[in-house]
Parts: sequence; structure tokens; C-alpha cells
Amino acid sequence: MDKLKRVLSGRDAEEPSGLSEVIDATSLGWGTRVKGFIACFAIGCLCSLLGSCFLWVPKKGLILFAVFYTLGNIASIGSTLFLMGPMKQLKRMFEPTRLIATIVMLVSI
Repeated sequence: MDKLKRVLSGRDAEEPSGLSEVIDATSLGWGTRVKGFIACFAIGCLCSLLGSCFLWVPKKGLILFAVFYTLGNIASIGSTLFLMGPMKQLKRMFEPTRLIATIVMLVSI
């Protein structure tokens, strides 16, 4: 099937490089991206909610709160990687207008 696609697109003579094969193999469709976003965001919200509930547990409650709330924040932020892609996300996070907010958020985590 790949051979047929190359012939029809006029790329029969050139063999795909290793990098282009990796990019083609790792690219996600829009539906997969949305499903990944929803799943990761739901896990992040669940971890944050569990962390808030663990806050009221005696003795080890603060440690459990810190762990679960941090994991929830990381998962929620990581969920946008599915929609934008990792490099675009990092570039937008470290734009001059968002730099201070990004640094404060990362230090807080």
C-alpha cells in the first residue's frame, strides 16, 4: 500500500528517510489527539480531586495531598501536549508574555 501511495504521489524514485518514517509512524490523527487530551485531562482532574480529599487525612494527609495534587497538575498540563504537540507547547509556554507565569507555575510544582 505504501508503494502505491508513493507511485501515485510521484515519490516513487526517492526512498523515505529514517526520520520521515519515524515522523509518519508517531503522528497522531485528530481523533486520537482529542481522546488522549480528554483521558489525560480526566486523570489530572481526578488526581487533583483525590489530592484535595487526602488533605483531610490525619498524619500523612499533607504528603498525599502534595503528591496527588502535583501529579494532577502535571497530567492536566501534559494533556495539552496531545492537542498542540510538545515543541509548540514549549515554545508557547516560554514566549516573553508567558515566561513569568510559566516560571512561577513550574517553581510552584
